Amino acid sequence: MAKSGVIEEDPAAAAVKAAELKKELLKLVKAIVDEEDVNLDAVERAYQMLVALKEMKLKKTVSLKLRSDRELASAGTVPEEFKCPLSKELMRDPVIIDSGQTYDRPFIQKWLKSGNRTCPKTQQVLTHTTLAPNHLIREMITKWCNKHGIKLSDPVDYTYEEGFAESDREHFLSLLNRMSSTLSEQKEAAKELRRLTRKTASVRALFAETPNAIPQLLAPLSNGTNGAHPDLHEDIITSVLNIAIHDDNNKKLVAETPAAIPLLIDAVKNGSIETRSNAAATIFTLSALDSNKALLGKSGALKPLIELLREGHPAAMNDAASAIFNMCILHENKVRAVRDGAVEVILEKIKNRVRVDILLPPLALLSTNQKCVEEMGDLEAVPCLFEIIRETTCDRNKENCIAMLHAICFSDRTKWKAMREEESMHRTISQVAQKGTSRAQRKARGILERLNKSVNVTHTA
Repeated sequence: MAKSGVIEEDPAAAAVKAAELKKELLKLVKAIVDEEDVNLDAVERAYQMLVALKEMKLKKTVSLKLRSDRELASAGTVPEEFKCPLSKELMRDPVIIDSGQTYDRPFIQKWLKSGNRTCPKTQQVLTHTTLAPNHLIREMITKWCNKHGIKLSDPVDYTYEEGFAESDREHFLSLLNRMSSTLSEQKEAAKELRRLTRKTASVRALFAETPNAIPQLLAPLSNGTNGAHPDLHEDIITSVLNIAIHDDNNKKLVAETPAAIPLLIDAVKNGSIETRSNAAATIFTLSALDSNKALLGKSGALKPLIELLREGHPAAMNDAASAIFNMCILHENKVRAVRDGAVEVILEKIKNRVRVDILLPPLALLSTNQKCVEEMGDLEAVPCLFEIIRETTCDRNKENCIAMLHAICFSDRTKWKAMREEESMHRTISQVAQKGTSRAQRKARGILERLNKSVNVTHTA
């Protein structure tokens, strides 16, 4: 929503503030990258800094071309910036809409109530219809009127519900009711809800404000998904994804709806590839909250995601890998993922050079688990990881590979010989120690020190 009643700071001061924020963000991101484990507090602080930078970028300057009192008096006209673009008259109750433009409340209310969902001035499609009072303009208009002896009349009241038109709300409720009707009614309603939840923030917010809205949306799947119409199934799951993306409150609401997670897990297993991919994307979205990570793990979401990854459909692999990664930030989910076969599935894909960029991060995250490291050793991961380091130009891929090799080196001494031979033949570890990211350099030096120490101990013995 557009901010109101705030005078934007001097551009030079804003630039300095942004530069300082970027500098702090850079330090924080570097600290996150250098840490062996994921520091969730640091990630959250970095996220807040990014949000702050975005707000600074999006904030629009209220440009008011003020004239001197003498000029205004002699001109005898209302300054253009005080006029409503719709009525062309002096604004009595200025409000800001989603596009950032200011209008007189009664006239923009009438515009919206007529069914328009665009900004009259810019033609920008509005993501919501909330009206925010523009206190700054209101104050300046009041001062100008007092100066020139003008008395403002009371604004016209169109009794329009802010945030969402009553007709829109009634349409929303009717769509939910149709989800318990005939199949054709359900299909039409689900398709429209999918469209609305994708395009309109107000509709996504309404799901949190309306009791039983999500259970009503899921009603056609109450008897399972095997007999559900493919299009209906896809539209419902995609609507849930759109709702969850909206904000943390919606994520919590979806996850705590008793039928939601079981239906999402079932959708990952069954349905069109689009439905399965969107179900995986929904699980990834929900897992942004730590409480949801635990709930999803306990509900058995990892195993079907791993199976979806095993199948290797290009449209679904990214969503499945992202969901697995997010969930496995939680320690107990790492244990579950290793138990459910994630290491074998991911490593097999990597050996075949399938989506290496998206599969290395979850495997590297799992490598902080001892059983994962042991399984990687048994599955001959060492030669594969060295090959990728030599082949790739991506620093992040090299960092993930050397991190896993570091874990193997400090856990399985039977792999030292292969590591020494690799270093002797290609100097792979030394090159990473010299040219890799700071974390990769640290890991590579750790491997070299361990290998050299073992050689010295052998010679001494």
